[in-house]
Amino acid sequence: MDYRKFGNTGIDVSEIGFGCGDVGGLMVRGEHADQVRAVARAMELGINYFDTASRYGGGRSETNLGRVLNELSADVYVGTKYSLGEADPSDLKAGVIQSVEASLKRLGREQVDLIQLHDRISFETDLQARTITVSDVLGEVREALDVLKSRGKVRYYGITGVGEPSGIKEVVASGMVSTVQTVYNLINASAGAAAPPGFDMPDYDRLIDLAAEKQVGVIVIRVLAAGALTGIAERHPVAVPAVAPIGSSRDFQQDEGRAREFAFLVDEGFADDLAEASVRFALSNKGVSTVLVGYSDLDHLEKSVRYAAKGPLPAEALARLPQAWSTFVN
Repeated sequence: MDYRKFGNTGIDVSEIGFGCGDVGGLMVRGEHADQVRAVARAMELGINYFDTASRYGGGRSETNLGRVLNELSADVYVGTKYSLGEADPSDLKAGVIQSVEASLKRLGREQVDLIQLHDRISFETDLQARTITVSDVLGEVREALDVLKSRGKVRYYGITGVGEPSGIKEVVASGMVSTVQTVYNLINASAGAAAPPGFDMPDYDRLIDLAAEKQVGVIVIRVLAAGALTGIAERHPVAVPAVAPIGSSRDFQQDEGRAREFAFLVDEGFADDLAEASVRFALSNKGVSTVLVGYSDLDHLEKSVRYAAKGPLPAEALARLPQAWSTFVN
């Protein structure tokens, strides 16, 4: 396992992270024994960052991850996420503190290394729709996080980079956060490459470049577009049965169709399968700190680490990708 700088935290984080979300589902719906085996094997393979959230499985992911890490006496970095969906709109500061303290209780930890906003950044605050503004983030939210840090409950702050791209970039540029999670995959690579004119998906406008400039770590999410970039139609029993795209096409079926544009990466021997090509593509960007993969079983974990070990995609393969992206337009 290779390691990369995690923004300005001073942490070196494994290139492959352990995603504990609903899509892969292992840490939400998996058997406890399977969860223990997977986390133990992940550590053996060198994975040192585990990422969960208060909303994954209604808190089950945090509870399960905390239990397993405690059983294994694991010395790893843990990130989780807070959401203001249940907060009082007139007191966002209290909402953040309550959400984080509830997460710590479920995790069975006194502190997390990274606490991240899970709600979308928008031009207006609508907690029922899980949207807040840049002013909210740099105001009451930051005040709450500073309180939590002063109490020793969190070390570093981050955001999930979904919502309005301009607002995401404003927060990243502010100096408030140490990390940003961003959608970055073969279907929508705009966080790391120029989008073509008429691009019909969210344009993250080279967010990874800005993050590197500001010494903000980049956590790649949706690297497999929730399964559309695996080339496998059948979903694992513990995986979520149906998935709405985040940051890509209008629906999962369109993502699957667009994934076929990258078949040449396999057909011409640049990668053994599309999942490998996808993981190696994300790691080809030096501004990426870690790629989160959501696991359903131990085999997914093993494969992800093997993919990363092969290194970035060849320059010849990367040079041909803009041709495929040019077709993703209105």
